[in-house]
Order: sequence, then structure tokens, then C-alpha cells
Amino acid sequence: MPTHGSMTKAGKVRKQTPKIEGKPKKGIPPRIKNRMKYLKRIEQPAAAR
Repeated sequence: MPTHGSMTKAGKVRKQTPKIEGKPKKGIPPRIKNRMKYLKRIEQPAAAR
């Protein structure tokens, strides 16, 4: 079975691309943020009654 391109050229473009560092994450994950909103809206008013 013939192959598409030679194995000697495999990964050529990725190796030539300069490495860029990722940006640091900011903020809290959505799951925790939604939990905090739930506690603020539902739990706190119920405790005040």
C-alpha cells in the first residue's frame, strides 16, 4: 500500500514553529463560581428567614 508522503518529513512544521508559553490562568473555575452564586442566591436568603 502506498503512503501519503515520506516518513522523513513527518513533524516538519511542528518542529519549525517557535514555542510560545501559555498565558497564566485568571479567575476561578466555573463550577466553583456557580456554587458560590448558588450559595449567595439560595442558601443565604433561606438562612435569613
